[in-house]
Amino acid sequence: MKKQKTKVRVKNLNVSMLPFERKSLNFKENAGVNLEGSEKSKSYNSSFSVDSYESVGITASEEKSEGDKKEEQPKKYEDLKVKIEVNRLSFYYGKEKVLKNISLNIYANKITAIMGPSGCGKTTFLRCMNRMHDLYMDTKYEGEIIIHPDRINIISKNVDVVKVRMRFGMVFQKPNPFPKSIYENVAYGLRIKGIKSKSELDARVEKALKMAALWDEVKDRLDQNAYILSGGQQQRLCIARAIAPEPDVLLLDEPTSALDPVSTAKIEELLGELKNVITIIIVTHSPQQAARVSDFTAFFYYGELIEYDRTQKIFVNPSNKITEKYISGTFG
Repeated sequence: MKKQKTKVRVKNLNVSMLPFERKSLNFKENAGVNLEGSEKSKSYNSSFSVDSYESVGITASEEKSEGDKKEEQPKKYEDLKVKIEVNRLSFYYGKEKVLKNISLNIYANKITAIMGPSGCGKTTFLRCMNRMHDLYMDTKYEGEIIIHPDRINIISKNVDVVKVRMRFGMVFQKPNPFPKSIYENVAYGLRIKGIKSKSELDARVEKALKMAALWDEVKDRLDQNAYILSGGQQQRLCIARAIAPEPDVLLLDEPTSALDPVSTAKIEELLGELKNVITIIIVTHSPQQAARVSDFTAFFYYGELIEYDRTQKIFVNPSNKITEKYISGTFG
């Protein structure tokens, strides 16, 4: 008797919301191919513990059978430009290793989603990008995060941290506008960059607000305090503030987790437009959101990268059982 394949059923996921047609698990174009060139990511093969598998109901023998499968030839992404190259990244709080040998490529002008359950290292990974961990005592980086095209290792001890941070814009879970006018919120980063011309500031503020789909709603009250805006408007204002200095990469840490569905939909639509001019990395606790907005998805679990591939591949035919269990709602 032939063993039947089990389809992945994503909990509470409306298939019509997916940015692709989900026909079956046999998606031939990308089946079994990982961005790093094998069924399993580099970090996944290195040190993922048996205890971690068993916590979600996967036995060591089951995973071994997965690993024994014949690897297909890696799919090449020659049409895509690498923006950030992460090589063997590990991160420590004191003696605790919270990120473990992460290796992946972030592609330019694409949206990369980082998903996984709480405490898996998503936000820790994101904050490695702009060196936010440097604000705390007793932290340590290992490996490389190389930003292209100049190929600077941004976690090297020899780089200027301030200059590194200026290459990244960041938006947090809850809207956090400054206690200033709408105009001054957006102009803040521009003034730090040394822009003093009123005409240039006006033009750049208007451009950023238009890119954040907020200009028409605030153009007649730019001098009013940002706190008068609704939660969704405040978050779009924070996006405008982040992109006004024209950074290389926009980092989003669960930017819609505190918003209503209407505001969430507006921001997700906005991200699809912004990726034409900026590379985006979004951390999300929601597999549904990753499926809706991203081009590539990375699944983190216990500080390790379990799987990374095109979003379509991850949700149609995941290569790893633990990924399948997560997106089907078995745990998380």
